[in-house]
Amino acid sequence: MLNISNHPTNRDEILKDLSSYQEVMGSHATRKFVFLLSGIFLMLFIGLFLPWTQNIRARGTLTTLRPENREQSINSVISGRIEKWYIREGQLLSRGDTILHISEMKTEYLDPRLVDKTKNQAVAKRASVDAYSNKGIALDQQMAALERNKKLKLMQAKNYIRQAVLKRQSDSIDYSTTLINLEIAERQFTRQETLYNQGLKSLTELESRRQKLQAALNKKISAENKWLASQNEYINAQLSLGAVENEFNQKIAKVRSDKMSALSGEMDAESQFNKLSIQQESYSKRSNFYFITAPQDGYVTKAISGGIGEIVKEGQEIFTFVPSNYNMAVELNVRPLDLPLIQEGSKVRLQFDGWPALVFNGWPDMSFGTFGGKIVAYDKVARNGTFRVLIVPDEDEVPWPSLLRLGSGVYGIALLNNVPVWYELWRQLNGFPPDFYAKDDKETKVKK
Repeated sequence: MLNISNHPTNRDEILKDLSSYQEVMGSHATRKFVFLLSGIFLMLFIGLFLPWTQNIRARGTLTTLRPENREQSINSVISGRIEKWYIREGQLLSRGDTILHISEMKTEYLDPRLVDKTKNQAVAKRASVDAYSNKGIALDQQMAALERNKKLKLMQAKNYIRQAVLKRQSDSIDYSTTLINLEIAERQFTRQETLYNQGLKSLTELESRRQKLQAALNKKISAENKWLASQNEYINAQLSLGAVENEFNQKIAKVRSDKMSALSGEMDAESQFNKLSIQQESYSKRSNFYFITAPQDGYVTKAISGGIGEIVKEGQEIFTFVPSNYNMAVELNVRPLDLPLIQEGSKVRLQFDGWPALVFNGWPDMSFGTFGGKIVAYDKVARNGTFRVLIVPDEDEVPWPSLLRLGSGVYGIALLNNVPVWYELWRQLNGFPPDFYAKDDKETKVKK
């Protein structure tokens, strides 16, 4: 092996003998190539210090901001049979335009005069309610009259009792008087009889005293009969008072029972009337479901059940409908790792499928064919491993194309912090998340 490191003179001589070395060192193209590589490396080195805009990239679709403006399924409220279509798919409709006619198929709704007959039943039941109400009013009036009569009859019976008490007292006094008179007559007769036996009085005077004694005894018996009769009248008056009270209580109780029956009948009739009214309203509303109309201005995109005579069930999807007036929005699916970097109001660059664009991820100002957007909302719960982010057009940017259609694909770039290129390469090699910045009123804070 040739060693030329320790002998400079020999090294030069040996190198001169090498023809390859002579050819390479003598070529001007080689020197230019070396200078070119050096310039490229210098430019790459300088490029490492250029600014780079960090971003989050995600795929999504075009949608609408408000739920009622998105594609919706129109279902049949009732079961029925398809009779006629009044439109074709893709036709522009105004709100209220008739789309489809469905006929009835349930036997309980086949009567064409079902609503009118139910209404007549409700009217008749309403009259029954009024009749029961009037009967209750009449019973109230009857009860009031019975109460008044009871009060008068009781007053009359109490007066009879009072009269009987006074008469009994009067007869009692008369009876007591006859007892006293009888006692006096007996003593007078006894004295007269004693004097007669002694010869001091005549027989005529004795018989006169005996006659007076007999008269006093007769008065006593008569007064006693009257007194006993007055006592019976008092007892009868008390019995009459109880009988009057019992009689009117029975009548009033019967009237109250009739009133309760009337109230029960009225409430039952009211319940049936309400039931019939509900049925009438339901039948009337059901008749409105035979014709399906456009809920708003829009297009029928696809008929699910389209055949004439085809049976549709209650709640079955018939066709899909897309409104014609809506506010366009973008729905991006963001990874959970990038969700903490998403904020409402953040700027987003969007590239729509079918629209030519040249995108530089790190230099959004140099990209063209993209459109501006602004984040307005994002889901708080992940679906299928991603979070949904809603984006609307940025009012300060160029308006989105008017020919965009719902469901088209979108490529979104959420702009974050500006960092050097070398830092971004270092972050990508290490798998670190992008930097996040939040602005306040005074300064911009960088959070890592």
